[in-house]
Amino acid sequence: MKIRNILYVSLTSAMLLASASVSARDFRAADNQVKDYPTVLAMQAMGKQISEATKGKYDIKVYPNSMLGSGKDAIEQVKIGAIELTRVSTSEFNGIVPETLVLTFPFLFRNIEHFREVINGPLGEETLKAFEKYGWVGLCYYEAGARSLYANKPVRTLADAKGMKIRVQPSDVWVAIITVMGASATPIPYAEVYTALKTGLVDAAENNYPSYDTTKNWEAAPIYSETQHVMQLDVVVFSKKVWDTLSGEEQAIIRKAAKDSVPYYQKLWTDGQGTGIEGLPQETGRDFHRRRETR
Repeated sequence: MKIRNILYVSLTSAMLLASASVSARDFRAADNQVKDYPTVLAMQAMGKQISEATKGKYDIKVYPNSMLGSGKDAIEQVKIGAIELTRVSTSEFNGIVPETLVLTFPFLFRNIEHFREVINGPLGEETLKAFEKYGWVGLCYYEAGARSLYANKPVRTLADAKGMKIRVQPSDVWVAIITVMGASATPIPYAEVYTALKTGLVDAAENNYPSYDTTKNWEAAPIYSETQHVMQLDVVVFSKKVWDTLSGEEQAIIRKAAKDSVPYYQKLWTDGQGTGIEGLPQETGRDFHRRRETR
């Protein structure tokens, strides 16, 4: 009898575990940044909140370092439901969701306050809603700072950039921006930038300082010129195909978790920005050229 009871308990436990494993689901999220980057940590926090709100039914597993492919690859996988969500630059959508184009224009915002006012206002919300027409659900934005140029020489004026081969994000807008500067635009996936700089495929690239730092692009392009030509905006999108299979309550939980992750992300981002630049040239051989303030 005792053996029978033990077998009964064991079988019952196994069935319960099997049932839990079938009902529980990890939403797979793609990111091209390193595992401790603010965007990755923010999506993990989003997943924790979703797990708590759904009592473990749903969670988010983030795959950093372009493990699931480039930004373009991730976008396509999300659309067909192969993975559930991704965080990418809005510029990745410029050729797919035309509403994102205006937020990519250079020298559009006066300062960070103006930038936040716009993306958190009617224009930002309308742009997020526009994604649904094309097969994605826009959940939230993560600000990604100002993008600047880095190379083996300072870039202080347009004349300094003339004739340079500069890596850009795969976007017609970015190709146009660099071409107008008199340089040659070379679209290359984010994960391949270091190699492109190291081998001389391109002379320069442009990004925010934390990305320049964490990818060690400074090893190949040690001079970072603070041109701040555009304020970068990232977006978290969910698969519309998967979204439509969820209940209204589940959708609301995911939307809330995404929105709640933004202030957490902003704190991580601001703290990282505060420690990223000052003092580094002397310690690492990098050279930092700050933009002159204009009145």
